[in-house]
Amino acid sequence: MRWLGRKRKPRFCVLGLDGVPIGLLRRLVEDGTMPRLGALLPQGRLQQMRTTLPEISAVSWSSFMTGADPGTHGIFGFVDLKPNSYAIRFPSYADLQAPTIWDRLGQRGRRSVVVNQPATYPARRIEGALISGFVAIELRKAVWPPQLLSRLQSMRYQIDVDTMRAREDHDLLLHELQTTLQAREQAVEWLWQEVDWDYFELVVTGTDRLHHYLWPALEDTSHPRHRAVRDYYRQVDGLVGRVYDRFAGSYEGAPAECFMLLSDHGATETVTEVYVNAWLRQQDFLRFEADEPESLEQMSAGSRAFALEPARLYVNQRRRFPQGCVSEDEVEGLKRELAEGLEALEFEGRKVVARVVDRSEAYSGPLAKQGPDLLLVPERGFDLKASVRQPRLFARTALTGTHTWDDAFCWSGAAVKQDPCITDLAPVILGAVTGEVPG
Repeated sequence: MRWLGRKRKPRFCVLGLDGVPIGLLRRLVEDGTMPRLGALLPQGRLQQMRTTLPEISAVSWSSFMTGADPGTHGIFGFVDLKPNSYAIRFPSYADLQAPTIWDRLGQRGRRSVVVNQPATYPARRIEGALISGFVAIELRKAVWPPQLLSRLQSMRYQIDVDTMRAREDHDLLLHELQTTLQAREQAVEWLWQEVDWDYFELVVTGTDRLHHYLWPALEDTSHPRHRAVRDYYRQVDGLVGRVYDRFAGSYEGAPAECFMLLSDHGATETVTEVYVNAWLRQQDFLRFEADEPESLEQMSAGSRAFALEPARLYVNQRRRFPQGCVSEDEVEGLKRELAEGLEALEFEGRKVVARVVDRSEAYSGPLAKQGPDLLLVPERGFDLKASVRQPRLFARTALTGTHTWDDAFCWSGAAVKQDPCITDLAPVILGAVTGEVPG
């Protein structure tokens, strides 16, 4: 099966490096770990980039691929609440309420190849080819068209590393980071030739996994895994160089103008995890019927606020939630009380929450009111979580790295606005491919 046909120009190629902060990228270029990227950067402009809140892949990649914030695309986190309930549900690609870059290009007769794109499971029809990234459960449901499956299986294509085992087994982590990267490149080589594409995108998620489980090894030269994690970045650098060379060899004109590198959020070493629902319980904003609750469904009447991962605060308002007890005229006062308390929170003399953002500031669009009332932006290194099972305010797990929201990066020779947000990129790509002026 081949989809080759009449060649169409111009093309656009995007390579995503999940969770890579601009500061780390610069250091890896400067110390020679990523020489191919170092040679490429002067051909365009490298910029620090903000992402949408909360700073997690489900939200930020949805914002990239639609050019909209959650108030329009409707994905507010990896989890959400079932309607009229405190029960948790897991939003999928079917819940995305805004068209993607490849949807819009398909409407104009353009074809796309999208490899390992997070937040696109289960895969659905596009003009071209799509392989979903995490959180994807079955490869069979992660590919469009279905005819791709057998070839991917023959490559031993793996959607992600075994994230639960990799937390503790770093030998497994490093092995699977290498094998998944190799399979990604095999898929790229095949689909590059198989489809007469106008837009090509590849996302590398191994960088994010490395940061979560082995961040100290990046920084500490005496760490026993330091060489291995730097070697992984060298492999990523080689992939970046080969994809760019392949693109430049087939592009008529200045290829850097239609090539983009980006991350969906930044990262840093974890200082501690912070359990926001534990704080709400300590301050008597949140009560449970059980001493050791298992879920928000065990919330007691009279609870005024609760949190969902990661650090999304909801006022338990009447007419919005089943046991809502906060009246409309009490909402603003309660939000101020929550914000003041959380912005004063400290850990070992360090401020935990940099600022509290109101929904009206974070989101726009017809779905904004479905989102949280407040969003917490942590200070560097504080991993905000919302488990109701953790009674302690501060705790640690095997995770060594956490996300940051304002130090993602974007590099391109295209005309990306200064001080960009991740939502600014889709119009640039669409304009470059279609020749239409972004509006």
